[in-house]
Amino acid sequence: MVQQEHQDIITASKNWVKSVIVKYNICPFARKELERGSIRYVVVEETKRKQVLTALIKECQFLDANSEAETSLFILPRGFEGFYDYLDIVDLANDALFEHDYEGVYQLASFHPDYCFEDEPQDSPANFTNRSPYPTLHIIRESSMEQALASYDDPESIPERNIAFANKKGAAFFIKLLSECHK
Repeated sequence: MVQQEHQDIITASKNWVKSVIVKYNICPFARKELERGSIRYVVVEETKRKQVLTALIKECQFLDANSEAETSLFILPRGFEGFYDYLDIVDLANDALFEHDYEGVYQLASFHPDYCFEDEPQDSPANFTNRSPYPTLHIIRESSMEQALASYDDPESIPERNIAFANKKGAAFFIKLLSECHK
């Protein structure tokens, strides 16, 4: 039962990467890794903060030892459904990277079903650029990100472009896309 549930969570997350992030070029670097099959999807059952942080560091150690896995989506299906609880774990996770000498090695991008940018209304379409089927920490190799950014014209424009796209499409468009990820 747990294995099937994990597979369903991973499937929804893969669908999100393919049919939202890559299809609409939210992250212009994701297509390459999707096609290479180098995105790792990890479902974390822990709900206590200390255990989640231990699992996060173990995932970084896995990435250290397995260069064929370019990046990990560290999925937290339970315990962090509330956006503010999730933001707390994001802060603690960044602290844990620093404490375990992973600063400059890995960085985190954060995604949540109720993601809301500071000073944005909850129902703003812009928030959908960081909304995902489940609370997720994206563990990114900094060296790979630096390479990707060096070969991309005007990387600073990516967030603005995504927000303009989200505002153009509207919240209903993204609500439908996200619901379809679970099918």
